[in-house]
Amino acid sequence: MGIKAAQSENLWTETPLVYSSHISDIIGCSAYLKLENLQPSQSFKYRGISKFAQQCKDQHGPLVHLMIASGGNAGLAAAVVARVLGVKCTVFLPINVSIDTQQALRKHGAEIVTIGEFYSQTLAALREAVKKDVNAVLVPAYDSPVLWDGHSSMVTEMQRQLPRQPDAIFCSVGGGGLIGGIMQGCKTVGWDEVPVVALETTGSNCFYNAIAINTRNFTSKVPVVPSAEMEDSSLYAIEIVEEHNIAIPHMKALKSRAASLGASSPAPGVVRIALDRAGGIKCACVPDEMAMHTARLFGDDHKMLAELACATTLTPGYNREFLERILGSRFSALSPEERKEKCLVFVVCGGVKISFEEMREFEEIVAAARVQSYWRVQISGEETQVPKQ
Repeated sequence: MGIKAAQSENLWTETPLVYSSHISDIIGCSAYLKLENLQPSQSFKYRGISKFAQQCKDQHGPLVHLMIASGGNAGLAAAVVARVLGVKCTVFLPINVSIDTQQALRKHGAEIVTIGEFYSQTLAALREAVKKDVNAVLVPAYDSPVLWDGHSSMVTEMQRQLPRQPDAIFCSVGGGGLIGGIMQGCKTVGWDEVPVVALETTGSNCFYNAIAINTRNFTSKVPVVPSAEMEDSSLYAIEIVEEHNIAIPHMKALKSRAASLGASSPAPGVVRIALDRAGGIKCACVPDEMAMHTARLFGDDHKMLAELACATTLTPGYNREFLERILGSRFSALSPEERKEKCLVFVVCGGVKISFEEMREFEEIVAAARVQSYWRVQISGEETQVPKQ
């Protein structure tokens, strides 16, 4: 089917869901990988952003100018779909985005503006620029129901591809677009009781902080109505979002190498959905070095490079004790025979912020961290240690 014929349909690719014998052997149950790194822009972002872009062209015509602020992957998704649709695209990037990422964007015909040290500053500059262009439409990187709807299609695919309902779905979280789509998809296919595990790196864990704030540090199963007098912490400032009746943390600094998880605050709508979800959300944070170690193991086993944001998802698959702590006592108490019947899905979200050179650097950083025999992690309000494996 040609590009023109396909434009009336969804532009994303139905990605494979593959059984991982490597991870299954480590954790003792069936592990499946949803390979979103095989999308046209090499990340899940292409699903929701291509849907948004198609709607923009339908509503505004061929002169529409897609403008987006991004750390890289959302911008690349916008650039790729703009090329397919034959429309103009400009990507605003923080000043620290790599030359490789900028070159990838230019190869797809996008114009680039580098401005701001943090994503929030880049987004503010974009909003001002959009006001000056009559054809411009601001394309959200993660905070839009249209994006969540597009991302939800991966769960519809999982339902067809899996032998049965999964016992948990694992994904990384930055601003919340991916997990918003997963939760919406689970609701659509009747998996609202399936646990969804949100993984972040320590230092870029705005979603973890948001869930903690609104559940009294994970101690209340019923969302707590936040007080307008809630105090800021040393790590973040707090905003009360009355539309969703929640508190949202705005992190004052991002201290992780996982740049794709570098949103300073999560989408309020996604936080509200997570708090109200029947199956709930399990949250965990890992150090960068643990994600780096996992990226190396995953590359060796599956012959794929994974950027840190993507490797963060896979950390429980490469550390059995970490997985058991996340899923709780019922899972850890299962016999080997019972555990073999369990089915877990890890969303390999993709991303282009990785290279062989960076993988070599990761190896050096991990080697320097070997003086300790454990990883320090956070799991739903508890800071604990898990042994290195």
